[in-house]
Amino acid sequence: MGRYLAATDRSYISKAAKENPNLLQADEGSEKHYDDIIEINLSTLEPHINGPFTPDLSHTLSSFAGDVEQSLWPKDISHAMIGSCTNASFEDLSKAAVLFREARNAGLKPKVPVFITAGSEKIRATVEREGIMREFEDAGATILSNSCGPCVGQWNRKEVVKVGGPLHGALKTVLT
Repeated sequence: MGRYLAATDRSYISKAAKENPNLLQADEGSEKHYDDIIEINLSTLEPHINGPFTPDLSHTLSSFAGDVEQSLWPKDISHAMIGSCTNASFEDLSKAAVLFREARNAGLKPKVPVFITAGSEKIRATVEREGIMREFEDAGATILSNSCGPCVGQWNRKEVVKVGGPLHGALKTVLT
């Protein structure tokens, strides 16, 4: 971990951890007091789509069409967002850039506006230096700062009428 922190310009954290090992240990006897142990088989996890309107609305890819059908959400995709301020790694953006390149080589281009957010300024600078950002720019994507924005609903969506938050589906049930 110390090497990783040094490589990411955070040696001071490694130094503080080495100087305070007692702060990084579990409380004595804590391993006997867990209420639950949850085991997750990562090979069974399904990709998710977050939204619309807020990132706390998460849907499995296989349930998304049905969830949209049972809600008051717009049925058409009006914008696409890749990344966020918390989870867009160099690897994530590299893979997305390959898709954009393959689409361009096949004569395809995005049908809706695309927003790209790197997970940090360091990642943004790296993907720019490596030419990855150019793939997004060539496709007409808008490059955003690595800060809160579209994924938390902080943008002015003019194409939809906002009638509520995460209770859209419940509202439809009550109204029908």
